[in-house]
Amino acid sequence: MATSCESDTQCRLCGDDAELGKVIHIETDTRIATVRFANYSASVALDLVDASVGDVLLVHLGFAIHNVDRP
Repeated sequence: MATSCESDTQCRLCGDDAELGKVIHIETDTRIATVRFANYSASVALDLVDASVGDVLLVHLGFAIHNVDRP
């Protein structure tokens, strides 16, 4: 999968690992998504990206930093 980041699993700003996860639910009033990763689900802030249920996001430190499904 091509992203605007240097790799699919690394944060462009700090170099730490980020994870790919799929959005399974969005709380529209808080812009917090429930995201399914390989082995768990977590709450993720959507402050930096636009996302919909079903989108794949690159997530770092609880924030979605890139939507892989959108250019």
